[in-house]
Amino acid sequence: MQRMLTVILACLGMVGALAIDTYLPSIPAIGREFAVGPLAVQQTLSVFLFTFAFMMLFYGTLSDSFGRRPVILAALAVYTLASLGAVFAPSFGVLLACRAFQGLAAGAGSVIGQAIVQDRFSHDQAHAQRIMSHIMMVFGLAPAIAPVLGGYLHVHFGWRATFVFLAGFGALMMLLVYRGLPESLPKAQRHAFHGIAIAKNYLKVLRHPQFLLLSLAVGLAFSGLSLYIGSAANFVMDILHLPETAFAWLFIPMIGGMVVGSAWGGKAAARIAPANMIWLGFGIMAAGSAISIAYNVMLVAAVPWAVLPLAVYTFGLAVAMPAIQVGALSLFPDNRGLASSMMSFIQMTAFALVSGMLAPLLFDSALKLACGVGGSLVLSFLCWRLSLVVTRQAVQVA
Repeated sequence: MQRMLTVILACLGMVGALAIDTYLPSIPAIGREFAVGPLAVQQTLSVFLFTFAFMMLFYGTLSDSFGRRPVILAALAVYTLASLGAVFAPSFGVLLACRAFQGLAAGAGSVIGQAIVQDRFSHDQAHAQRIMSHIMMVFGLAPAIAPVLGGYLHVHFGWRATFVFLAGFGALMMLLVYRGLPESLPKAQRHAFHGIAIAKNYLKVLRHPQFLLLSLAVGLAFSGLSLYIGSAANFVMDILHLPETAFAWLFIPMIGGMVVGSAWGGKAAARIAPANMIWLGFGIMAAGSAISIAYNVMLVAAVPWAVLPLAVYTFGLAVAMPAIQVGALSLFPDNRGLASSMMSFIQMTAFALVSGMLAPLLFDSALKLACGVGGSLVLSFLCWRLSLVVTRQAVQVA
């Protein structure tokens, strides 16, 4: 039962990742079909990410009030319909609108999934951390598979086939959730859906400096990945000079490191203290970032050496982040859904800003991208360390 729960929650997290990554090889073709430039096509990613982040603010609260299952099923229905709309989009404007609706619906599973883990394993934080690691490990398969699958769908059937696949995956997840995901929040533990009370709860979370700093630490660390995801088409085809079917060179090392790191981290969580796991993860990420910068200073980017440091970075990311996420969510045991929403919103807002605004400034150079990852890592580490200072000060005052 626990293994099935892990698989379902990881697959729900894949919904957003697949919508982000599967269509990346088709970006140039979309621009050609609708006669728009690369910056305009980039907005099909940015619009998705901003609506994705915005709606994450509300999914946790909605699930705290109406239950986990109904909210997930409703979101999956909207996602499936939006994907079908993109298949038949007659203009670039319609495609943008469908991407916006996809974004609004795609985040329910990842946000509510974190709350479900806390519902079931709040009595054992080490176990919750291990489950989160296992979910990240399975979830990590999506970004590795998606662009490769998208490349082949594009080459053989055209870019609209990508959205046929996304619609089919959404429908499959609706069936899987309906048949295999039990409700984890009893009616007696749900909060009434009152606007004033909900606003007060949001303010309570926003006024908690430790939670905000931990959420920023997670978002900034993942921003390193968002730089490469937002720049994937340029990095693979223009910098590495590879075809549309070669996105595996970027995504398999990047996601492979995350999968392996999650597998190791899940086993190590029972014997290594969370603080030590975080230190270890940041150290590994720093090593990967430093190797990447050094390589791109000395040599012209080429496979496999230009992408192998990303595997090191994501291994460290998978080791450190579950402990930070579990620590942040444990600060609000009575509002886990809302806290999960807020953390996901902060993470995805950072992702959207970096991929939509920073990536276009850096995606013409492998060295610029490597330095961008290093900068994000430094800011993430500073946020985590500052959260510890804030915690110590709060304890001293108390």
